[in-house]
Amino acid sequence: MSVAMTKAEVKVATTQRVDSLRELRLRDMLFLQKGSYRRRFVHALISIALRLFFRRIELSRGEAVPPAAPLIFVLNHPNGLIDPALVFCALPRRVSFLAKSTLFELPIVRALLRTLEALPLYRRIDPGADMSLNQRTFAACRALLAKGRCIALFPEGQSHNATQLLQMRSGAARIALAAAASEPADNSRADFASAPLRLRIVPVGLYYTAKTSFRSEVLIKVGTPMPVPSVTLGVDGEPPRAAVQQLTESVAVGLRGVTLNTADEGELRDVARAEQLFNSLYEGVDRRLPLAETFYWLRHVAERLRLVAARTPERLTALRQRIASYEAELNSLGLAPEALAVSDLPLRLFFRQVLLPGLVLLMLSPMAIPGALIHLPAYLLATLFARLYQTHGPDAATASVKILAAICLMPLTWLTCAIAAGAWWGWRVGLAVLPAVMLLGYVALRVLEESGELSVWFGAGLTLLRRRALFLRLLLRRRNLQREIRQLIES
Repeated sequence: MSVAMTKAEVKVATTQRVDSLRELRLRDMLFLQKGSYRRRFVHALISIALRLFFRRIELSRGEAVPPAAPLIFVLNHPNGLIDPALVFCALPRRVSFLAKSTLFELPIVRALLRTLEALPLYRRIDPGADMSLNQRTFAACRALLAKGRCIALFPEGQSHNATQLLQMRSGAARIALAAAASEPADNSRADFASAPLRLRIVPVGLYYTAKTSFRSEVLIKVGTPMPVPSVTLGVDGEPPRAAVQQLTESVAVGLRGVTLNTADEGELRDVARAEQLFNSLYEGVDRRLPLAETFYWLRHVAERLRLVAARTPERLTALRQRIASYEAELNSLGLAPEALAVSDLPLRLFFRQVLLPGLVLLMLSPMAIPGALIHLPAYLLATLFARLYQTHGPDAATASVKILAAICLMPLTWLTCAIAAGAWWGWRVGLAVLPAVMLLGYVALRVLEESGELSVWFGAGLTLLRRRALFLRLLLRRRNLQREIRQLIES
């Protein structure tokens, strides 16, 4: 089966078009932000941290974000402070987001949130929260929207580890309807909903390949903007309850359209294993499947397997057992699923994509080793803090703690090395050591990352040469499993 055929099959199977996709580089994120110099500095710092933590950040349908209109971004909330950080750094608008009020109790975080123009949200699930203060926050949101600005919030109400969306809170709908019923900033008679720059709600889905893992990947998927209807507010200044419920349901529908939702962890594992069996065929040394295609594929397979589990669960159970046996044999040989694609790799390409980069990494290893040793304590401490503080109140916080710890510990590592060198050899040497240590850390990161990948291909190539019959048998088993999954889904 060719690479082109597999890609076509994926697109046909999903019955959806993969929309415009852009991989966000650091330079892309740095030039997106507007505002004060302090805000831009914090934006640059967070952008660097995100690009170091995530190996790939993709933005799907970024052009759907209106360039000049008041907007309310609504997002799913699987990953603590990382979710608003991605909104802040990746979307092409100046965004103020709502953050839980308990974060403002932490001095460093409070200063950071103020710089980012975040607004406190008081939740019933937070002990001692004064819910009446939300009226002040909602008024600030309406004022921002009246100026044509953007706000972002998480209708689920908390960060979580569930495999599907939680029940939507009504805050987004209440803010939107109240803002749409307000007069525009110039005090004209036209209501805000019918103004030239009409208020809209934009659903944004966040899909993480492994949300707490260093050097994982994330897809930011923008949905279709939804206009906000104009309603008459009650004497208390609140929109009608029926309108709030209807718009909240529309927000839920919009978010379900841009997020991956599975019934439970078991279904998610089934879907991920099926995706790996198909897409590992062309996730090779010289190519990567766009995250948007993976996302569409996972959604489609989740829907189909859910039907299979309800109608013929014994077929799904038997398939799980065969997949587990296949994976166990791969693991016994130390092979990754994508490594089987080495059999389709021409010798010329194997030399250019595997052997030659391997020699380059070998030459860079003298720089990578000290860089890794210098930064190892900071990495271990950040990992330790993330394990100790996996939640903040009722919210999941592992990745947030890991990134915040790294933002503090990595610069501290650089300054410590520079100060030590300056004290030993003089301040000029100390100044030179500072950028040198940063460079060593980056080289260590790239060498460790690339060497891990290349080791997969070296191991696969050796297995193909030394145990060709076994290798080809695994290829045949994978093809049979792919056929069975396809028949199961299509039936």
